[in-house]
Order: sequence, then C-alpha cells, then structure tokens
Amino acid sequence: MTKFFKNFRKNDDGAVTVDWVVLTAAVVALAGAAYTSIETGSSNLTSKTASVLGGISVTE
Repeated sequence: MTKFFKNFRKNDDGAVTVDWVVLTAAVVALAGAAYTSIETGSSNLTSKTASVLGGISVTE
C-alpha cells in the first residue's frame, strides 16, 4: 500500500490535463467577454444602418 501511494505521488500525468482544462476555460471566458462587448456595439450599428437605409428613397 505504501508503494501505491509513492507511485501515486510521483505520477504527474493528470497535471497536464488540468493545465489544458484551465487554459481552455480561460480562453472560453475571454471569448465570451469579447462577444458581449462586441454584441452591444454591433446591435447599435445595425439599427443605425437600418434607419439610414430606410430613409433613402430610390427613384428611377
């Protein structure tokens, strides 16, 4: 049983997986924050563009 605990303590294969999970979570959180800030600005731009285009009259 002591040998099992010594081997378990030395084994660090899962540490790399934890690093990747934390890194991926950080990237996803950053992408979500960027999307939230961009969404507001793009919605305002879309509504302003729609009002400008709606005010243009096309004549032949």
